[in-house]
Amino acid sequence: MKIENMEQELRPLREQLKNHPLYAQLDSVTDIKIFMESHVYAVWDFMSLLKALQQHLTCVGLPWHPARDTSVARFINEIVLEEESDFNEKGEAKSHFEMYMDAMEEVDADTQKAEAIISSFTNLKTISSQIETAELHQAEKNFLQFTFGVINSGQPHLIAAAFTFGREDLIPDMFLGIIEQSGAGKYRKLEYYLKRHIELDGDEHGPLAMRMIQALCGSDEQKWGDVLEYSKQALQYRIEFWDSIAEKLKENKGNLVNAL
Repeated sequence: MKIENMEQELRPLREQLKNHPLYAQLDSVTDIKIFMESHVYAVWDFMSLLKALQQHLTCVGLPWHPARDTSVARFINEIVLEEESDFNEKGEAKSHFEMYMDAMEEVDADTQKAEAIISSFTNLKTISSQIETAELHQAEKNFLQFTFGVINSGQPHLIAAAFTFGREDLIPDMFLGIIEQSGAGKYRKLEYYLKRHIELDGDEHGPLAMRMIQALCGSDEQKWGDVLEYSKQALQYRIEFWDSIAEKLKENKGNLVNAL
């Protein structure tokens, strides 16, 4: 299977995600706050996918040996550098997750719940049960269960599929519009995070991620079929995640109307 064929197969789900009703509901900083309180788990679990790929596609053991595909290894290591130890708006070294948490505090979103839940996830062998007992909405649980199920499969091509597809690309631009309307400079941490996200996820990372999948699948049709299936699942879980956040926003706006 060629990348072009796979992208064509995934187009309906990607269009569904691109045109999700959630986006029309995001029109205030309060909406961003509610969104971030759920979305933070997707920011966090992305790092676990990335580190799993680093374990499989670069050499992190001893004694060191060259990676099988040095260009793919470089791609992964570059993303690790940027995601795990980037510079924030003050020039301080911070992970993008930490920058996201700082931005949450800036808009007065609750970070304590996310910190407590994420701190309770301590072991890959038990994380499924830990997710199930966590104080999360079902869609959040399902999203995380899929991520760590893929990671625990130990199969790099499946991890690469979850890493490459099902991640949003519309939110930064949309958030920036709302932030700019709220007053220039009011939310500097969030504005910086979003602009940095846009800068790093530009034209370079997408093609390199596709090359990583090509390198992992080669001429193995079974692996290409697996990647397609898991990419569809990743997109479906993202859509269901978006559905749950849209419902939260709807409930909040309904409560505000009833309070008037």
